[in-house]
Amino acid sequence: MTSSSRPYHLVIFGASGFTGQFVVEEVARTVSEGPKGNLKWAVAGRSKQKLEKVVEQAAGVLGKPELRSEVDILVADVEEPDSLAAMCKQAVIVLNCVGPYRFYGEPVVKACVENGAHHIDICGEPQFLEGMQLNYSSQAADKGVYIIGSCGFDSIPGGCIHDGTWQSAVYGFADGPKLQGLRRKFNHKPLPTIGSKIKRRGSVFFSNEIQQYTVPFMGSDPSVVKRTQRFLAEDHEATPVQYGAYAGIGGIGNIIKMMFAGMMFWFLVKFSFGRNLLIKMEASSFQFAFYGEGYTEGEDPSRGKPNGKIRTLVQGPECGYVATPIAMVQAALTILNESTSLPKKGGVYTPGAAFAKTTLVDRLNKHGIQFSVI
Repeated sequence: MTSSSRPYHLVIFGASGFTGQFVVEEVARTVSEGPKGNLKWAVAGRSKQKLEKVVEQAAGVLGKPELRSEVDILVADVEEPDSLAAMCKQAVIVLNCVGPYRFYGEPVVKACVENGAHHIDICGEPQFLEGMQLNYSSQAADKGVYIIGSCGFDSIPGGCIHDGTWQSAVYGFADGPKLQGLRRKFNHKPLPTIGSKIKRRGSVFFSNEIQQYTVPFMGSDPSVVKRTQRFLAEDHEATPVQYGAYAGIGGIGNIIKMMFAGMMFWFLVKFSFGRNLLIKMEASSFQFAFYGEGYTEGEDPSRGKPNGKIRTLVQGPECGYVATPIAMVQAALTILNESTSLPKKGGVYTPGAAFAKTTLVDRLNKHGIQFSVI
């Protein structure tokens, strides 16, 4: 709840950035979904002038002139800890849109933990996500603070890659050995394997499920899913699943098209006319298919191969400008409205761990990100 000393349900940090401006618009659309039908929020960042411009832009796009007077502006900088502390003391939740997180994320997490604000980001960088869990989960638990990463569309397919995402990918690949060293510090025991062991595919293979050539998915999904499975197994005594993530690349023709799309994006994003064109991409969409194999009720996993299959389809609107802000904002609203359904203590969590007992999937369904079991 807000209070005189903590006046905002949400503060969007980095509101004038690539993703932040769309999060601003999404928050403005969903104010009626806040506690008791109201949502008090503010925008934050380094430049007051740029933040004013973003609020002005949102007021025009949404036809809500009242935003100009209702949305407060806070000046905060990752290089100025006192400004971050002042921001976090005023927020119930900080929506952190400043990336790459490996460079700019930790000061914000630290400030949130120390000053009692929950933290949500859209990070797709395993080293940052796991590092925050190692370094801050215990302190966050003591403070009753929830630090929840990856609350957006992690890996934006096709050409939809902005500078922050690109930098994240480059440094992510380069720091692979450091990530392995980080993981050893947790001293985790291997998760138990139930039934047949999942078959690991080659570097390039033809997928019968999607009928195209496929490569291992290099994003943070496997890391996030494994952390979720560990939490569910240890805290809820759930049976852990084995998980592999792969991306379809089609044939040679599709690869060439993807490269061309990427180059066009880089060109268009540098100019105002190109940016306006990209913003009009609402007609595009994404789709994920999840194929699962397991054992039907009463079947003994130790006595044979899986005898049941399930397919889940997740689809939604344009991933970078539309779906990511929806997912991030709905995660925040879930914390505000369903606090009793969150894990019993604070800490650093994945979305699957933090929101396992909430209605987040229902919320996403209502906002155009559809989950269906086939």
